[in-house]
Amino acid sequence: GRGWQRDTVVPVFSCAKGLVSVCAHLLAQEGRLDLDAPVSRYWPEFGRYGKEAITSRMVLGHRAGVPVLDGMLTFGEIADWAPVIRAIEEQSPLWEPDTSYEYHGHVFGFLIGEVIRRITGHTPGAYFRRVVGDPLGLRAWIGLPGAEMDGRARLVEAEGRPGLPGPEHLLTRIVTMNGALVFPGLDEPHGWNDPALLGMELPGAGATASASGLAGLYAAAVTGIEGGRRLLTPETVADAVRELSSGKGWLGFDMGARWGSGFLLDSPSFRPMLGERSFGNDGAGGQFAFGDDEFGV
Repeated sequence: GRGWQRDTVVPVFSCAKGLVSVCAHLLAQEGRLDLDAPVSRYWPEFGRYGKEAITSRMVLGHRAGVPVLDGMLTFGEIADWAPVIRAIEEQSPLWEPDTSYEYHGHVFGFLIGEVIRRITGHTPGAYFRRVVGDPLGLRAWIGLPGAEMDGRARLVEAEGRPGLPGPEHLLTRIVTMNGALVFPGLDEPHGWNDPALLGMELPGAGATASASGLAGLYAAAVTGIEGGRRLLTPETVADAVRELSSGKGWLGFDMGARWGSGFLLDSPSFRPMLGERSFGNDGAGGQFAFGDDEFGV
């Protein structure tokens, strides 16, 4: 019942992928992460069961073949981080990596997030705040601080929203991590208004942010803000916006989306942006943010 303010934060679902991807590209830009090297260079236990050749770029392009896990994890195990990482280590790809693509949902964030943790010693939400969020004063988090819980906007159900297929369908398993997360659930336990969910690190789809927080992230990436230098160089942006995946995915759907390295690209029939150097991410609640260094936005 409160009025919306400039700094009001709300769950933004998969817009989290933009936060994580900016961090990955910053590490690549610093020479600390080779996006085309096997993930196992940084995370040796990952390189088993057919995952030996998977690179971070394959994950960023949703091409790694691990959009969902076979392991049945509880909500508490997901919140604990380490059980998810062990389940990823034990997972075999659903297809030969880099031969097809499918949206990697939550696994995207945990997999790239663990690479970030192995390199920096910080989980992705903590690393984002340390190198981007806190220095720039951005109201965007992966794992909402307790002090921000009372001021957040609560989600309400949209009339006529299409539901998910049955619980055994791969799409539903991707979105709910095999049923451990309720989607959208809202006011149910472990739903998207539950502080227990909003406060944990779900780096693939669990960000909470204000509109200006997300806009500020992309502005900082492509132009810099308040006189600061841009986070991502023109060369890094050119690398990020090179198309990796489009057309019909492994499940047989073609929504018109085009994917670069960690970002949704200009997709005229799905998410139109400004041009070939536009990059961003959207969220299941309708949220959307992007930047473009050609147009300076």
